[in-house]
Amino acid sequence: MAKADRTAAIAEIADQFRESGAAVLTEYRGLTVAQLSQLRNSIREHATYAVVKNTLTEKAAQEAGITAFDGQFQGPSAIAFVTGDPVEAAKGLRDFAKANPLLVIKAGVLDGKPLTTEEITKLADLESREVLLAKMAGAMKGSLTKAAYLFNAPLSQTARVVEALRQKREEQGPATEAPAAEATTDVAEGGDES
Repeated sequence: MAKADRTAAIAEIADQFRESGAAVLTEYRGLTVAQLSQLRNSIREHATYAVVKNTLTEKAAQEAGITAFDGQFQGPSAIAFVTGDPVEAAKGLRDFAKANPLLVIKAGVLDGKPLTTEEITKLADLESREVLLAKMAGAMKGSLTKAAYLFNAPLSQTARVVEALRQKREEQGPATEAPAAEATTDVAEGGDES
């Protein structure tokens, strides 16, 4: 490969690293072209799966500032450049690797942070972004309903107390006032003491 071509290839791969939210390095030794096509189709919505040359890709990763793949470029390598949902891409890779044990997930990077194989598997075990957002919206709706109930509770409780007092007063009948004490006089009737 000519030096100009190598430089262009490295720059192109480095750009793919920069434009991707995540990347997963795999080894595909022993997989057929049909199996690789099947893998590409299964993650197409979320990632681009590309067979890469180890030395060029290692240089491109260094140029892009990615250290997660240092020392990992051995054997036939391919990278899934994730531009969509990283959880769905990780699920696609994990599921394909379960069905085809020849695919080995080596390492990954998510938002510039290195990921181990175990962390990629944990990422794949997460629910999709849409499901998590729906659950969060449901939890927020429940919290808002509880808050509205708590704000309305003192008003409704006051209304119930007032109604109970009104009913109690009706049951007792009209209010009877105590008879006024009659005025007493010290002076005998009809006479003057002088």
